[in-house]
Order: sequence, then C-alpha cells, then structure tokens
Amino acid sequence: MDTPRRVEHQLTDKGYVPVYTTAVVEQPWGEYTASDHEVWATLFKRQREILPGRASSEFLAQQEAMGMASDQIPKFDDLNPVLRKATGWELIGVEGLLPELTFFEHLANRRFPVTWWIRKPDQLDYLSEPDLFHDLFGHVPLLMNPVFADYMAAYGRGGVKAHGIGQDALVNLTRLYWYTVEFGLIREKQGLRIYGSGIVSSKGESIHCLESKAPNRIGFDLERIMRTRYRIDTFQKTYFVIDSYEQLMEATGPDFSPIYEKLAALPSFPAGSVQDGDQVFNRGTGEGWLDDGDV
Repeated sequence: MDTPRRVEHQLTDKGYVPVYTTAVVEQPWGEYTASDHEVWATLFKRQREILPGRASSEFLAQQEAMGMASDQIPKFDDLNPVLRKATGWELIGVEGLLPELTFFEHLANRRFPVTWWIRKPDQLDYLSEPDLFHDLFGHVPLLMNPVFADYMAAYGRGGVKAHGIGQDALVNLTRLYWYTVEFGLIREKQGLRIYGSGIVSSKGESIHCLESKAPNRIGFDLERIMRTRYRIDTFQKTYFVIDSYEQLMEATGPDFSPIYEKLAALPSFPAGSVQDGDQVFNRGTGEGWLDDGDV
C-alpha cells in the first residue's frame, strides 16, 4: 500500500481536467480531522432526512444493515466483514479517479474503490469528482444486495472486454453505468424511487429527479441507454427506470459485442430527448404510458 494522497482535478488553461491514479491505499482513518467528521455528519444527516419516501427501500435497509451512522466517518475495516459475508465484496481505498481498465478490473474481482478523502466544508453541495461521501454513502449500501452485487461484478467483466474492443464500446458501456449505477430510478409499489448513487448522495438531485417537471423518466431499454448522451455539469435531463434489480442483472447476460457493432452505425440521442416508443413515467407515481413520438 502506498502513502495516500488527495488527487483531484487540476485547473489548466483548458479548464478543469481529471487526474487519474492507480494507487490502492489504506484508509488513513486516524488522520481525519474534526472538520472531516463534521462534513460526513452534515451530509449524512441531510440525506437521511430527505431520502425516506424518495430512495429505494432496499438502499435504506441495506445502509442500516451495514451500520453506517452520522457520528463519524465509517472505517473500511469495520464495513468489510459485513460486506464480504453478504456478497463477497470488499472496499479498497483509492486516491481519486481511476483509469477505466483499472476500475473495471476492481469491479470484476468484487473490489469497490472508495476515495479515502472527503470534500471540504465549502464543497457540501458540489464537487467535480467522487469523494468518500459519494462513494461510501451512495454506492456501497446496494453492494449488500446479492443481485445488484452480481450486476456490478458483471459490469466490471464487461468493461474489461469493452476496453479491448475500442472507444465506441466504452462510450456505450459508460452510458449504461451512468444511467443505472449513478443516476438510476426504480419502480416500487409506492411509486418511483432512487437507487443511483449520484442521486442518493445529492440533496438537489434527490428532489429534482422525482419532483421536478423538467426531466424525462423513461423505462429501461439497454440500447436506448447506450445511445443516450448525458451531462456532468447539471441535473440530469433524463432518468431511466428499472422494474427490479433482476432486470439489471438479466441485461448483462447477453454478449454486448453485436450490440456495440449495431450501435456504431446509429446516431446518439441528446440527453433530454424523448423518442418514439419510449415508456415515459409520471413523476412520483410510477405510472407510465407509451409515447407517440411527438414530444
């Protein structure tokens, strides 16, 4: 294990650019400051106040089952035995963004990378890259669910394969991750609920995705997702809705190679578009209809 660094975007004459690292590090838990623990507590309490009735019931239940609390930043060494027993996954500490292939290889081997450092007090509402709160609070609870855990491992294996195929395949697969793992919605009996980590770790997006009239909420369709561009600098214009975590797992079963080949000849869709045949859901209720293509 290397001595941990805090690796973030760098400001250049071309704007902020990502900086990648491959190091796996021990969580320097004893070095967290009182301010670090306070940031965790503030964000944890804020999200847990607004997520009931908005977040997936499975997400909330599994986060509690892991023993996450607001009093201090959790220790990876405390969470790992619980996670290994449930699904065979483990958390590893990283310094920041990972190169694609490195990230895929970790997922394929049931290792989830968690950035060891947490945002500063003046970054509570926005950070340009994933930090400990996003990774740990947002991603990790659903790794306790066996079906979702299998989906993540299958995604990692698919990513390793896509990396060997080429850039177009990686673009398709990145969109799948974005619209499911990061910004996915699920239809439950009580209505639409959040499971994507990018939403559950963000107060603004948690409210926007379900209660705003602006975004589209479209039924899950693998090829539709792989053709849909996304934005990283604003709330999402489109969310895709799954019926169950089993649906995600089933979607990873087929070989994606023929799909990549097919999509290479087709144009991408704008982030906020509605296409003929999309199943569009009413906000909050989970009721849907088939769009006639005129929107």
